[in-house]
Amino acid sequence: MNNKKTQFSSINQKIEWDREIRYTPLTEVSAFFLETLKTRVTNAPWRLGYHIQPTCGLMNDPNGFCFFAGYYHLFYQWFPLGPVHGLKHWYHVKSKNLIDWIDCGVALVPNEAINSHGAYSGSAFILNEELHFFYTANRRDTNWQRSCSQVIAKLDSDGFIYTVNEAISSIPSGYTEHFRDPKVWYEDNTFYAIIGAQSSINYKGTAVIYSSRDGIEWKMLGEIQTQLDDFGYMWECPDYFTLDFAGETHGILIFSPQGIEAQEYKYQNIYQSGYIVGSQINLHSLSFVHGEFEELDFGFDFYAPQTTTAPDGRRILFAWMGLPEIAYPTDKDGWAHCMTLPRELYLCNGKIVQKPIKELVNLRKNRLFHNEIVEDTFLGRCQTFELEASCLNGFTNFQLVLYASSPEFNASKEENTQQLILRYDAKIQCFIIDRTNAGIVFATEYGTTRKLYLSKPLTHIQVFGDYSSLEVFINEGESVASLRHFPSFPENNNLIWNGRHAKMTLWQY
Repeated sequence: MNNKKTQFSSINQKIEWDREIRYTPLTEVSAFFLETLKTRVTNAPWRLGYHIQPTCGLMNDPNGFCFFAGYYHLFYQWFPLGPVHGLKHWYHVKSKNLIDWIDCGVALVPNEAINSHGAYSGSAFILNEELHFFYTANRRDTNWQRSCSQVIAKLDSDGFIYTVNEAISSIPSGYTEHFRDPKVWYEDNTFYAIIGAQSSINYKGTAVIYSSRDGIEWKMLGEIQTQLDDFGYMWECPDYFTLDFAGETHGILIFSPQGIEAQEYKYQNIYQSGYIVGSQINLHSLSFVHGEFEELDFGFDFYAPQTTTAPDGRRILFAWMGLPEIAYPTDKDGWAHCMTLPRELYLCNGKIVQKPIKELVNLRKNRLFHNEIVEDTFLGRCQTFELEASCLNGFTNFQLVLYASSPEFNASKEENTQQLILRYDAKIQCFIIDRTNAGIVFATEYGTTRKLYLSKPLTHIQVFGDYSSLEVFINEGESVASLRHFPSFPENNNLIWNGRHAKMTLWQY
């Protein structure tokens, strides 16, 4: 194992690992080798302070997010041996408060014939007071042809997930092998699951629904009927739930369509994630009358969100802060990606509002700045922070410079050339995120700026920074942007406000 190549030759061009490494289960890896990987990653730059991140290797989709037996449980896709999409395991963390996470270790090792080439994404549900899962098991034959099953599994008392039943043993007629990511909900004494799919007739993305009385045996009801007739070639990670607004209950379908063409300021990433809102799905006809598709996040790095219901009724969302098929600067150090912060979802006038969960206030340590700003101001130095700014009458033009090399306001100085910039043009109500000069460049083929034109003046922003991640909440969560950035000198952490007339508070995390 030690003689195998275990990192990319560069962050701009991935190498193809041989299959012996790429599809090696953890059961065949020595404890010493794994600890060596973890030690290397622990000492790597750009590690995060308060986000969920892998101990080594690559993490991606959140899976099995739920509340069970007094804890929030989050599982995620994990390839431990390097920053590539190899043999996917499930890793497990749990928390009582969504901010302090207990590392429970790997929970699902794909070492059965049914999942020999990966335990792909899925969801959790409670059956007979035990935690069960519905996930996609992946395998390949000797000719490297892929096939998959949808599997019911259960968490045992030792923290490991094992197969209970192969609920969907083959792809139903009319669909390709792109058939995956079951998400379960419970309604009227029946379990339902929505699964992302690709039609074999027109090779377009869609979703299908299954039902089960006992949670073990499942039957297909059919394909969901939406008004999205030609919307990408695959719908990954679908998630259906309801939210109330103005005394009415509305159905919401979140999914990640692949193959959407970029528009002027929309769909800028390699793949998108968003939602449609309408009346509740008719579970007899499977019709879903809904509005337009809306992106959940206008940042650079956001994909495969999954939600659950908290004990107090809140709908909470996690997403992968990363994207498929993109090389990240951390790859060279043997790890990649993190989760977003958990967000509470509301519905308002047909749009989802995302707010940082209230528990995050417990991460606040030192208050570094709290004042009314009347001119350009140096706010402080911190690599992990929460910044909140408001202006009741609407902001005038401003520029917030993050992780600058110097507290000087002259951005033309050579030592200040690396900086991540948030900018607002009040005349056209446009919010801009610019990571052109934010450090190590990557994914430039998808642009280095993001723009959002607001329907009303900007009055409030909340920014969460964590070494190499940034999440921006605009106008109390009406819009959100998530992104990674990788400063060449991570110790450079000056925060500068170029603007006037704002109330500003900065907390160190």
